[in-house]
Amino acid sequence: MRAEPRIAVALDTADEGRLRELAAGLAGEADVLKVGLQAMSALGPRAIGIAAGHAPVFCDLKLHDIPNTVAGAAAAAAAHGASLLTVHAAGGAAMIEAAAAAAPDVAVLAVTVLTSLDDEELVLLGMQDAATIVPRLATRAVDAGAAGIVCAGREVATVRSAVDDGVTLVVPGVRPEGAAMDDQARVVTPRAAVDAGADLLVVGRPVTAAEDPVAVVRRIRAQMTAPSATRASQPW
Repeated sequence: MRAEPRIAVALDTADEGRLRELAAGLAGEADVLKVGLQAMSALGPRAIGIAAGHAPVFCDLKLHDIPNTVAGAAAAAAAHGASLLTVHAAGGAAMIEAAAAAAPDVAVLAVTVLTSLDDEELVLLGMQDAATIVPRLATRAVDAGAAGIVCAGREVATVRSAVDDGVTLVVPGVRPEGAAMDDQARVVTPRAAVDAGADLLVVGRPVTAAEDPVAVVRRIRAQMTAPSATRASQPW
């Protein structure tokens, strides 16, 4: 059997007190707590430790550098308690292999195309549209050792059909019904993400900017939960 899809809440703040407040308040509600560039730049590895006291930590650094540098960063994140770590799929197979080898107990997640980018911007950057490039990046990353793929909700079904069933599919840019898109371009509702085959849904501002973050997480879980949903169990 497979476990229900899970929720990761992005703790995007440079304020240590606010990070502690959110992490403690969401303990037992969010399945995973995501610590990204804002918190890491302000607080350093301490941010991982704060969140790790309450839930598995998704260290969202989106590493993209030469293999040796990424390997060192991955090992450091693992040493500080990260359970999941993002690298850019566009960094190439050698880089992803290096990250996975340096942090064997961490689920390395390969980011395909940022959800803030639309097809028009991708073309202006000289790239193909997301529907074409995302599955290509995903399969290459999985072959190189990535445990999971980060992609927009609209690409989940295509990626799911292109990779093994045990690969974790992570969907950022999740917005509950009626929520603002903010700076996201390729958003999806919780239920749509789950129906497409997502394993881990990432939600940030709709939760952390709310007066009652716990209530929003519970509402998202109610929207995404389907009796027939069966997802692979994960060590985190």
